[in-house]
Amino acid sequence: MPIVRTHPARIYAVVAASLALVVHYRPELPSALVLGLVGALLGLGESVQRAEDRKTAASGEHDQGDA
Repeated sequence: MPIVRTHPARIYAVVAASLALVVHYRPELPSALVLGLVGALLGLGESVQRAEDRKTAASGEHDQGDA
């Protein structure tokens, strides 16, 4: 799935916004479920941050060789 590797931050933003909308429009959802999803979302955010850091570091390595 190359789109996931190319745009992890955008996909994360869509997932986070979707969760917020679902919680807002479906208040009858159990709070334990919502808190579990929020915890999973925080873990996913860490993974997205690390993926973006790897992409940044890789682009920096390529830039240094061109100077």
